[in-house]
Amino acid sequence: MMYLLHGNVQPYAWGGYDYIPRLLGNPPDRQPAAELWFGDHAQAPAGIEVEGGVQPLNQWLEEHAEDILSPQSIARFGRRLPFLLKILDVRLPLSIQLHPDKQQAEAGFARENAQGVAHNAAERNYKDDNHKPENMIALSEFWLLHGFAEESLILERINSRPSLASLGQWIRDKGVAQAYQEIMRADQTQLSAWLSPLLAQSAPQEVSDNPDYWLHYAVQAMEISPQKLDAGLISFYLFNIVRMNVGEGIFQRARLPHAYLRGQNVELMAASDNVLRAGLTPKHVDIPELLRIVDTAAVKPEIIAPPAEGSKVWHRYPAPVADYCFYSVHLAAGDEISLNCPQAGIVLPVQGRVCVSAQGQEMELSHAKAALIGFGHRLVLRAHTESDVIFASSEIA
Repeated sequence: MMYLLHGNVQPYAWGGYDYIPRLLGNPPDRQPAAELWFGDHAQAPAGIEVEGGVQPLNQWLEEHAEDILSPQSIARFGRRLPFLLKILDVRLPLSIQLHPDKQQAEAGFARENAQGVAHNAAERNYKDDNHKPENMIALSEFWLLHGFAEESLILERINSRPSLASLGQWIRDKGVAQAYQEIMRADQTQLSAWLSPLLAQSAPQEVSDNPDYWLHYAVQAMEISPQKLDAGLISFYLFNIVRMNVGEGIFQRARLPHAYLRGQNVELMAASDNVLRAGLTPKHVDIPELLRIVDTAAVKPEIIAPPAEGSKVWHRYPAPVADYCFYSVHLAAGDEISLNCPQAGIVLPVQGRVCVSAQGQEMELSHAKAALIGFGHRLVLRAHTESDVIFASSEIA
């Protein structure tokens, strides 16, 4: 079986005004369009076209899961998609955040339920009992923070900035993990001593991995007052600052602190909305819980290469999880490609117009409309125009 899906737009304040509306074939809106969700997560389920109109995908799957999901998927993940596919338009920096692993999510969700914290409460950390590893593919030049940098790089950044000297001494004396705990608890006097001298300097004009550029950018773009500096601003000196080109991907595991800074991407993750924030946000920040689960180990960003130029085969973006698998393909007008789908999947063209066929059904997709494909089918794509297509599914042995 195959069904047409309509994405659900999320109007978060950090989103852009024209990219997602343009994908949908609509004019720019006065309201930001930050994310376009294709999944059955209860917070913002996609709409599925069925006889009688468009229904929320999560409600429809409750009654029709066997039409789409394999028995193995239902046994392991329940009567829902195990993944969530999104398009993001990042106009302003997102909060610095991380996501719990599966064990932490289950314990945190049960704990907050026992405490009587409402599921929609602003102060709730665990909205479900799932982990949230995630992959992304850049749809434009894209900048992000990705985990802690090597201590040598952190100290190189800090030692060249006199106002951060005390911070450098903390790291040398106590190590990055303990220093980070104290940074996140620093008061306004300390934050001002570190950051105000840097903000008094001229802002770098060229976009780069210079943390000073992103410090000035975040303060200006997010209208952060000098009297209410955010401890998250120190992260630009502690974390890897990563530039990604179109088609490149990256995997972000549980407990890894990260933040999207600028650009557009398509993101695939386990079906969860569990977020612990570490600053640069007006939303709830739970510092003790954040510090309890954050992984402060240094990481070297591993960029997943884009498809080879001229390649007309499915390109895989690997992830060490069973919840999802992620593919893309670039097709010229007239190209045709197929793919076997042992598990349910979603086909999403992010550019162009394609015809999708499976089990004798055909469907035309464009303007960020997606197709939900049932398990056990063979998918065939024919491109009417030059097209970039995403395929998301799960990988269950």
